Amino acid sequence: MNLKLRSLVAACSLACASTSAFAGALPESQLDNDWYQLGEQLVEQKTLQSRNTNTAKNVILFVGDGMGISTLTAARILEGQLNGDTGEEHFLSFEKFPHTALVKTYNTDQQTPDSAGTMTAMMTGVKNRAGVISLGPMAVRGECGEDVEGNKLTSALTLAERKGKATGIISTARITHATPAATYSTSPDRNWEDDTKLPEDSTCTDIASQLINYSEGNGIEVAMGGGRRHFQSIENGGRRKDSDLTEQWLNDAGNETRSFVTNKTELENVDLANTDKLLGLFTSSHMSYEADRDDAEEPSLAEMTETALEVLKKDEDGFFLMVEGGRIDHGHHAGNAYRALTDAHAFAKAVQTALDNTSREDTLIIVTADHSHVFTIAGYPKRGNPILGKVVNVDDTEATDLDGLPYTTVGYMNGLGFADLATGGDTRYNTDETPIATGRVDLTNINTEGQGFHQEALVPLGSETHAGEDISVHAIGPGSHLFGGVIEQNEVFHVINEAAELGGKSY
Repeated sequence: MNLKLRSLVAACSLACASTSAFAGALPESQLDNDWYQLGEQLVEQKTLQSRNTNTAKNVILFVGDGMGISTLTAARILEGQLNGDTGEEHFLSFEKFPHTALVKTYNTDQQTPDSAGTMTAMMTGVKNRAGVISLGPMAVRGECGEDVEGNKLTSALTLAERKGKATGIISTARITHATPAATYSTSPDRNWEDDTKLPEDSTCTDIASQLINYSEGNGIEVAMGGGRRHFQSIENGGRRKDSDLTEQWLNDAGNETRSFVTNKTELENVDLANTDKLLGLFTSSHMSYEADRDDAEEPSLAEMTETALEVLKKDEDGFFLMVEGGRIDHGHHAGNAYRALTDAHAFAKAVQTALDNTSREDTLIIVTADHSHVFTIAGYPKRGNPILGKVVNVDDTEATDLDGLPYTTVGYMNGLGFADLATGGDTRYNTDETPIATGRVDLTNINTEGQGFHQEALVPLGSETHAGEDISVHAIGPGSHLFGGVIEQNEVFHVINEAAELGGKSY
């Protein structure tokens, strides 16, 4: 037992007596065991951490889209193995945060949720229907009119703007996609990302227009991600019929200094100290998976996070920032664990970047997911077995099924099934011509650890689906102690509101 903990035990009152007696009764072989001492140290660290009841000047909400518990476990093991360790003992950057809870993710109309409903819950404190963004549960998907006007919800980002804070949105998905859209827009359909998606004679406004014309407070300071096609006109290579929103955004600058960038070099050349507003749209649709990202063209999620913080921290009133690792979700939908997990690693690096560039005294950092996926870890592989590999037993024999075929540790309940593709961009997700593989495949001579390998699936579907089990939330900083136990997803908003004193009270 280390000296610091011995002194704490010695200083205990009568309430500690039974614990001390019990510890003294343990054999040296137990007390000297590395696992015993590691557990002791981890509990000591948590015991010595006091609750931070300061007001959160700054709030950073990290959302790993589709980052369920099994994804965290597999990503942690893979990152540890890539670092040269066995992997199981590793921790992702945020997994050592002092406060954690399990989160129920259902929508008001679906047992297994979608991102529009889950992010609405986290950003507004109200659960709603799948596919509907920041509208109450009475709003009907795809219908405009009174159902929209009477059911609009106010997000935590908007409350932060009204309080004078700077705000930012970052995503590796399209910035108009469901998760980032719920921070700044209201829409009865998550697919209405530009004016070509709206029904004829619609009275609703598309999502991209709502971002550009956002007028609460002094407007959103930073927005970076993919989805340029939804902002630019057809003449400029986009999809819009009405006008080019990027040109409008620059023309509306007034006395502000605004920068619009489309690649990493342009971003690096921005004078952040003298920039009031920053808009970065780095790709036409979603940004690349981390495994495929051209570092000369697209910034990483960590780089976007660091850049956003440089702009937002200039506001003396503080800031609210939402950062989404959007393509974890897409990797799973494609049945490609390699890309899903390496995007989770990029997400964890972004969280570490935020930790390194903020203070625990005044910044609440929350890391969570919107929903899980039907991604599982199975079999009885020996410790240290490659998490993306085939199952190898403790006695170093390769595990096989009842037909004598080897199988992988990770796999999917449903989806497109097996594929072994060349490295490079994943073309399987959301493509009509993608063949669906059914049944088992002989993996004997196939490298299952490569980025082109797609795991087998039990139920053949055109896309792997979300899952309905709980996800986790990890938090550090002011108000983080409010997370604990099993919570409803809309409680995330209420913790933010309480910790940052945003003023969204019902009394």
